[in-house]
Amino acid sequence: MPAPLIHIDSSPSLPREADVVVIGGGVVGVFTAYYLARRGVSVALLEKGRVAAEQSSRNWGWCRQQNRDARELPMATKSLDLWEKVAQETGEDTGFRRCGLLYLSQDENELAGWAKWRDFARTVGVTTHVLSAEEATERGKATGRKWKGGVFSPTDGTADPSKAVPVAARGIMAAGGTVHQNCAARGLELSAGRVSGVVTEAGTIRTTTVVMAGGAWASSFCNQLGIRFPQAAVRQSILAVAPGANGLPDALHTARVSLTRRGNGGYALAISGRARVDPTPQQLRFSREFVPMFARRWRSLAPGAFEGWRQGHESLRKWAVDDVTPMERNRILDPKPDMRQIRLTYQRACELLPELQRVAISHAWAGYVDSTPDGVPAIGEVEGIPGFLLAAGFSGHGFGIGPGAGHMIADIITGSEPIVDPRPYRPERLKTAAWGKVAEF
Repeated sequence: MPAPLIHIDSSPSLPREADVVVIGGGVVGVFTAYYLARRGVSVALLEKGRVAAEQSSRNWGWCRQQNRDARELPMATKSLDLWEKVAQETGEDTGFRRCGLLYLSQDENELAGWAKWRDFARTVGVTTHVLSAEEATERGKATGRKWKGGVFSPTDGTADPSKAVPVAARGIMAAGGTVHQNCAARGLELSAGRVSGVVTEAGTIRTTTVVMAGGAWASSFCNQLGIRFPQAAVRQSILAVAPGANGLPDALHTARVSLTRRGNGGYALAISGRARVDPTPQQLRFSREFVPMFARRWRSLAPGAFEGWRQGHESLRKWAVDDVTPMERNRILDPKPDMRQIRLTYQRACELLPELQRVAISHAWAGYVDSTPDGVPAIGEVEGIPGFLLAAGFSGHGFGIGPGAGHMIADIITGSEPIVDPRPYRPERLKTAAWGKVAEF
């Protein structure tokens, strides 16, 4: 069964014009439109399938500062505050709680790395506690094991992937924006070299500003405009278990398996970083740019199959705006989970936390996690096409930092002081090699 996700209704009709059109109904696109609408900007959000139906509902739900790369940490910190405010602003529950995130380890090198990050975090006002062996064993008592150490980040938390982004999408409409599901953006119209409209399967919207927040589809869309955006996706598999396991941490990471309490009382289980690399034309095109990333992460990656090729999101083909596009042929990326990994994940989780032996697997799914060569998102106006902004390549971190990213993009568009410094995310940095620049965490 796919990842659980609540359904929301769309706006009744497509507008003829809008100040801003946001392409992509995942967490980044939704929060961009959300913060624009709340400022009185006329904004239309386009989603080829359902809001949050791809990676924005298929993730762990973690909203963390702990172990963030220095370039992403400011956005992560701001996002936590914004997550808290969304429920107040919309009057709906996103499932966000500052429950704290617990990391346990038996590896001295891993513990040393966490301690080093703690020292860095202190310099930017972030609190994290390095745990002694006794403290880690006490916090991890549900495992019944002794631990060499760990860390606990008390101000971090989780939100519910099954409803958080749809709740924010309803907030767009409540603030005067529009949301259009099952409505793919086929291309852009340009006048004198700058954006003048978005061509959709349901008609054209006149606009001078477009945000491409299409997740794993972003590079193939950019390719239609002659923009070279190096992006690659890996297929990660996750499972959920039914409610009934008691006395477990809300959010726990270990090298062998990690878990997160879900909104229904069950848990999501995953092996951090483990993924399949499905070969695609786009993977091959950008293979050279991703050598530094692969050199750092190869132990967690395994060869995949032709699942990615069949999905069509990493095609190099060109399409006509008056014809059916790959996004319309496959409105929701719903790849097959790696069942071997699902069984291994469940086995490891039951070994680590015997209480989980009492509950059965309720769901298993996979999703495509899109990345840039350095593991840091590309956010900002694209050189050569005024009015076209890119917001993609969130490298598995998008759910947690989505509110901050959306707020920053809205700041850029409206000319406000950005909530965080946008320079580390500028897309043009990807023209240089990523050696020595790959995100630490």
